[in-house]
Amino acid sequence: MMRAGRDCPLDYRLPRDAFAGEALFDCDSLYVVGGLYGNRQALAAVQRLLAAESGARAVFNGDAHWFDRDPAIFLAVEQGLAGHLALRGNVETELGRGADSGAGCGCAYPMSVDDGTVARSNAIQAELNETVRRLPGLAARLAARPACALVSVAGRPVAISHGDERSLAGWACAREALAEAARRQALDAWFAASGVRVLATSHTCAAAALSLVHGALINNGAAGLPNFAGGRYGLVSRIATRPHPDALYRCRRDGLFIEALALHYDHHAFLAEFDRQWPAGSPAAQSYRPRILGAGLEPPQAALLGGFSLNHSRRALEAPNG
Repeated sequence: MMRAGRDCPLDYRLPRDAFAGEALFDCDSLYVVGGLYGNRQALAAVQRLLAAESGARAVFNGDAHWFDRDPAIFLAVEQGLAGHLALRGNVETELGRGADSGAGCGCAYPMSVDDGTVARSNAIQAELNETVRRLPGLAARLAARPACALVSVAGRPVAISHGDERSLAGWACAREALAEAARRQALDAWFAASGVRVLATSHTCAAAALSLVHGALINNGAAGLPNFAGGRYGLVSRIATRPHPDALYRCRRDGLFIEALALHYDHHAFLAEFDRQWPAGSPAAQSYRPRILGAGLEPPQAALLGGFSLNHSRRALEAPNG
């Protein structure tokens, strides 16, 4: 029997050839935006980043929705995704089914995550399901999105998955997994066999970055939530032929700069919208409001698992709107 929030359906598994074949597009600068979580202020910040860099492309890497239980905000986020490649995360996959799969939120939480967090995530998903039922045609639109993508930056293959290289909601690109020698060896062997040079993921809600012999992994944690102590900003991954002066950390390999950028959104506006949609005592308020306020977060270097280095420029950490 499937345990809601702990297990995921078989169709979450990615095909063996998921990252084979031709790239969907090539560009010189790519932003990967995972875990937007219905934060439309963060979406506006992404749009500003793209507007400031000629020719940059963006892929929204799943879980673009989560806190946007208000149908108007949900639709505003959808409108903002138009014109970009948007992938399915577990949230969109379950919203697109039109029926209960038994997976709850589909997060496939490991046992290190407490049962209360799992139950609250299932409750958030149930609220979002009701939102989508009130928006005709939305479920089918979400279901039609791909689970992963292969693109290229200056001809170098970049694989994008919400979870990991094997599953839409896999946890094998979480910090804890990547700390294990056997997992590092398996990931490096996958890079060597697939020819992929960069794997960009999200899902775990905690950022991680690791450069191996045959490729580099960058997990942006969350675009729509604070990630690190000392700042109320989201995080996006950038893969490009030239470095960004405001990168928090980066590595360079195969002619590419693989970076994490702070996403400075309007914190006060986002918090006001969050509180209106998820008042005190609601499942999202219990699970996420402390993090929105910056509680319990680690410094950026906690994400660095090897091969990446911090950018010590103060400009990278300063929010334009305070």
